[in-house]
Amino acid sequence: MSDILEQAAAALNEKLSGGDFDASAKFAIADLGAIILDANGARVGDEEADVTLSADADTFEQILSGDLNPTGAFMSGKLSVDGDMGIAMKLASVLA
Repeated sequence: MSDILEQAAAALNEKLSGGDFDASAKFAIADLGAIILDANGARVGDEEADVTLSADADTFEQILSGDLNPTGAFMSGKLSVDGDMGIAMKLASVLA
């Protein structure tokens, strides 16, 4: 399972490079674990963060691949957000 998380963290690091994301966020992926994003990049971990975005693995994969807009996922109930909504929106624009 951690291989999937490691690959996802690597893909997120590519998306974050050159981006301006200086807060902390956690992607909690059902049945897999969590990925932390902060000023240092993305890594597998489960620390506290300013915002936690929770989704199943399929939804997370679709967001990561660009097939699903994070805002659309939230509006349709596939992605839940707990914490600072402003940071979640900033992250969505960096990942788009």
